[in-house]
Amino acid sequence: MDAQTIIARRVAQELRPGNLVNLGIGIPTLVANYVPEGMNVFFQSENGLIGTGPIPEQGLAHPLLTDAGGRPISALPGAATFDSAMSFGLIRGGHVDITVLGGLQVDAGGRLANWMIPGKMVPGMGGAMDLVSGAKRVIVAMQHAANGKSKIVAKCNLPLTSARPVDLVVTDMAVIAFPGGKATLQETAPGVTVAEVLAVTEAELTIPDRVPEMKL
Repeated sequence: MDAQTIIARRVAQELRPGNLVNLGIGIPTLVANYVPEGMNVFFQSENGLIGTGPIPEQGLAHPLLTDAGGRPISALPGAATFDSAMSFGLIRGGHVDITVLGGLQVDAGGRLANWMIPGKMVPGMGGAMDLVSGAKRVIVAMQHAANGKSKIVAKCNLPLTSARPVDLVVTDMAVIAFPGGKATLQETAPGVTVAEVLAVTEAELTIPDRVPEMKL
């Protein structure tokens, strides 16, 4: 199982029936593929759609039906479209149950940096600031390291997305939560040991007496 599939499958286990869920660009979009069978959740695209469906088959994409990143999406029966003002009213008003975002860094206290890549031109953080500040629960879905460097850091050296800490980080190696503001290892990926997680994690992790393996 590849890294992205491990992450998306594990994040999907955090969804609950009836949740309004916003999926960010990249790995988070894959979470929709692994919603438990029979569970009804509502996916929101921040550009103004609730009820997003799977990526349309080739030749069936509608040019005006896209996600926030401009990629083609479909709409399920009963879907609702609206303008950006309504969409961000939902986000800022605390109506989004879960947002799943990618990350460049998460620090030992759970603060996220996910929008500015050094040396590259970016248009801005988009809706990430609003989502991290407004969603009831924030989950970061990202690989544990990039180019051999830990993305779970002691302190972010990239601009923070929000002052609010995230609730959970799911990587291809571990699940990390932040009770009491301390990065705490909750699970390891299949075949990954606690020692291997520690070896590639810059931030200091609290290790419980028992750390179970992800059930995928």
